[in-house]
Amino acid sequence: MDFKKMTIKEIREGIGKKDFSAVELTDFYLSQIKQKEKDIDAFLQIDIEGAKKQAKAIDEKIAKGEELGGLAGVPCAIKDAIMVNGLNCTSGSRILENYKAVYDATCVANLKKQDAIILGKTNMDEFAMGSSTEHSAFKATKNPLDLKRVPGGSSGGSAACVASGEAVFALGSDTGGSIRQPASFCGVVGLKPTYGAVSRYGLIAFASSLDQIGPMAKNVEDCEEVFKAIAGIDSKDATSVASDKLKVQSAKLKVEELKIGIPKEFFGEGLELKTKEIIEDKIKKLEKAGAQIIDISLPASSYALACYYILATCEASANLARFDGVRYGKSSKAKDLFSDYAKTRGEGFGDEVKRRIMLGTFALSSGYYDAYYTKAKKVQALIKKDFENAFEKCDFILTPTSPFPAFNIAEKINDPLKMYLSDIYTVPVNLAGVPALSMPAGFDKGLPVGLQIIGKHFSDLDILQLAKLVEKST
Repeated sequence: MDFKKMTIKEIREGIGKKDFSAVELTDFYLSQIKQKEKDIDAFLQIDIEGAKKQAKAIDEKIAKGEELGGLAGVPCAIKDAIMVNGLNCTSGSRILENYKAVYDATCVANLKKQDAIILGKTNMDEFAMGSSTEHSAFKATKNPLDLKRVPGGSSGGSAACVASGEAVFALGSDTGGSIRQPASFCGVVGLKPTYGAVSRYGLIAFASSLDQIGPMAKNVEDCEEVFKAIAGIDSKDATSVASDKLKVQSAKLKVEELKIGIPKEFFGEGLELKTKEIIEDKIKKLEKAGAQIIDISLPASSYALACYYILATCEASANLARFDGVRYGKSSKAKDLFSDYAKTRGEGFGDEVKRRIMLGTFALSSGYYDAYYTKAKKVQALIKKDFENAFEKCDFILTPTSPFPAFNIAEKINDPLKMYLSDIYTVPVNLAGVPALSMPAGFDKGLPVGLQIIGKHFSDLDILQLAKLVEKST
């Protein structure tokens, strides 16, 4: 029995029919982790005891004839910015190196209700600030398809563990592309839901108005199953919305009835030729299948990266102020309280986090607030309006996920601007709050290239339906 090829539904059915046990499946994935981790470094913590205990409990439920959850026995991994009760939650930072979560994030609680098995916590760029998982304070994760290359970031550990077969699915968080870009680099499917579709309670915040938790999986069907399990309103998150808003808007989505928008701004300078050819080939196949292809424009998207790095850093400056060494996490003692703060934060935060805190603090400071933050909020409004105007003409928007495939480890680490350009096609989506999915579109010299499907607010399930059609066609 080849566990690696099984979908979530096949696992759920197999366990229910007693073709195999949850313990057998969990042992298989734990052995995969043991075998592959020395090369990939996707995990920061592996909960062997906890995973086996969960698996045993599921087998006991089956023996007693009790009802099983929709993810029964499915082994998964959780990004280390998301709380799992009893496990460390470092957010990839030294400042939280010894912090242990005392509660479950709502999305984790939802997975547990559905009887998923949590194998451990995955590596990430510190406080989700990065595009390569090289900014983790603990180690750099490698791309399973080429160990000399990055897996993307900041959810690189989650993408790598799914791509390498160390977990069936994983959760990541996406502030400016941190689910979709690593999904593209590792050749898996990653969904950034509509802002508010999934509760953020229990996620260590980077930029609260942009952060969103979402699933990463081997295929679109699995991604959909996980999204349905974690989506919905939560009294602990005032920005979350009821799941009835997430109903399929086009009950039976037919390619021949679709209007697909292609933004000219996403196919210009900076896009590698082979990546462009792969994405255009997918667009041509949809056109051949009957979809109407429409040229659209998102003019304000050219300012999206600059806008994002003002708004996100401003919010990070405020959110990370709580890490002061007094209440929890690393604490370094000096001559007085202010010196304690300075020493704790100086030793606890990495270079990229310090860079973004300083940028945000500067942009929020007296005399610069209107020049930077206020102006960036106005640009964000223009970006939202661009998407609204575009969706009056089309049902979905198709773009590359990244301008290029996975780059070499250490290639961009010393040039922040080059690193930031990795997310040039993903950040407009977060600024607009709309949903988007990255899925494999093809290969460039053995490296995956991702296709990004963008939809209207709360059209998450429609995006998944279209992605299934694209998946079948290829």
